[in-house]
Amino acid sequence: MTTALEPFSPLLRPDALPRGDVEGLYVHVPFCFHKCHYCDFYSITRQTPERMDRFVDLVLREAEGWTAQAQGPTARPRTIFFGGGTPTLLPVEQMRRLILGLRERFDFSLVNEFTVEANPATLSDEFTAMLRAVGVDRLSFGAQSFDRAELATLERHHDPDDVPRSIAIARGAGFTRLNVDLIYAIPGQTIEKWADSLEQAIALDTPHLSCYGLTYESNTPIAVKKRLGTMIPIEESLELDMMRFTRRRLAEVNRPAYEISNYAIAGEPCRHNLVYWTGGNYIGLGPSGASHVSGWRWKNRPHLGEWESAIEAGRLPATDVEHLTPDQRAGELAMLLLRLTDGLTFDVFTGRTGCDARRLFAPQIDQLAPLGLIILDDTSIRLTDRGLSVADAVAAEFLAGAS
Repeated sequence: MTTALEPFSPLLRPDALPRGDVEGLYVHVPFCFHKCHYCDFYSITRQTPERMDRFVDLVLREAEGWTAQAQGPTARPRTIFFGGGTPTLLPVEQMRRLILGLRERFDFSLVNEFTVEANPATLSDEFTAMLRAVGVDRLSFGAQSFDRAELATLERHHDPDDVPRSIAIARGAGFTRLNVDLIYAIPGQTIEKWADSLEQAIALDTPHLSCYGLTYESNTPIAVKKRLGTMIPIEESLELDMMRFTRRRLAEVNRPAYEISNYAIAGEPCRHNLVYWTGGNYIGLGPSGASHVSGWRWKNRPHLGEWESAIEAGRLPATDVEHLTPDQRAGELAMLLLRLTDGLTFDVFTGRTGCDARRLFAPQIDQLAPLGLIILDDTSIRLTDRGLSVADAVAAEFLAGAS
């Protein structure tokens, strides 16, 4: 059984968590100038410079809570990721103060990747140069589509021409590690239109691309439109065709899939996301930031005011706190690893759980392999091409099999 604690429980303190290194650091910057209709990440609009200044103060105070204790996990990140929201909406001096303040509080000596998400409509030469100067080495751009009508459907407030402009600004500041996010299965989209957006992204020659099928998360405006019948999703078969086309086309340009929705040239996967997908430890700062430490997981309160109040009171602003049992942790790790092209590699799985996946999941292997959904060899269990089309269902079998 999962052990669930009350929000703001005094039982969850950094110094009461298990020892161990924290590999990933995530900072959630919740500010946006507009809420996109498909987005279910916590964000808020129309914030003042004073509120942003206070936000930086409190993120740094939250960070101190992880570095002041003598017991518990050691926050020595290898990867850092600033997401949102729109991190590049922070005033340039506030972003500089935030990054330098985190450098003073955490040991950054092992950091080998530092990513900041950037909106193509908000990036400037000054901001990009500052990020490079303080150690950021990777930028991720939310392009989503190069079709103006599709951007309007998603309520994205940037122009397709903003994307190559921002990429040029980033390269001018010395960035080589760049990602572009795209969304397919947008209502009204044809495979020809998707292919055109994909080709425009390929032409930008970034080493990494993320291509996601549109999801209708509950309580988002786009999900409401779907329920009301004013927005009609495309057929599932067409969405699968788009995914297969994407995998085939990006492999042709030396950017094969390394995860269901992520593609990169050799040596250029997102190392921070690999911490998530391989069951590593990570800490999330800021409202709604998610954390996992040795089977304990929680997220920060997804409300700026409540998060602020907790930090000012000296409390970890945690909610949805869970302590996973060994079986639950094994099942969830299997689910995550199966997303990777390398699959559930036995050495990683055993190193994280102490279990032999071949024994633990013998019934699932015996059931799914004959159906052509997974393949088993001496090193791993992997999804087949057929298994990719029902990846969530396959993962659910492994998740249930460990419980």
